[in-house]
Amino acid sequence: MSKGFALSGLLRLRGLQETKAAGDLAAANRSLRQRTMERNAMRDAMAAPERAPVDSETLMALVASRASTRGMLLELDTLVSSLDGKAEEARETHGQARKELKALEKLADRHEVRVRTEALSREQLLLDDLGATSAYEGKTP
Repeated sequence: MSKGFALSGLLRLRGLQETKAAGDLAAANRSLRQRTMERNAMRDAMAAPERAPVDSETLMALVASRASTRGMLLELDTLVSSLDGKAEEARETHGQARKELKALEKLADRHEVRVRTEALSREQLLLDDLGATSAYEGKTP
């Protein structure tokens, strides 16, 4: 009986790590997309034309609102930039986890080929031995 792949536990662990990294990447991309859409919506709202205010109180309220919105937009820009960095880090982590998994999968595939080759070789030896025994005893296969 042939021995199993010695690194099968590590292969399962690498598979789990790659799956987790893929989930983290998806979450980071989802968060980045959501905040980017919020930022773009806020920019569009700021760029929209407004009706001329009727009095000075309305004008002052409009100016205060614009200043507040600009501050929130700056905060969103900072948040989006931070989320972009986290998404890039998640992409790199996922890429590395994927490389490690693929390397182990290649080793597992090579092991499987070697095990099958050995099994076929043993079977061929057995068939050759049976054929030689039959020929020696005067029987035809």
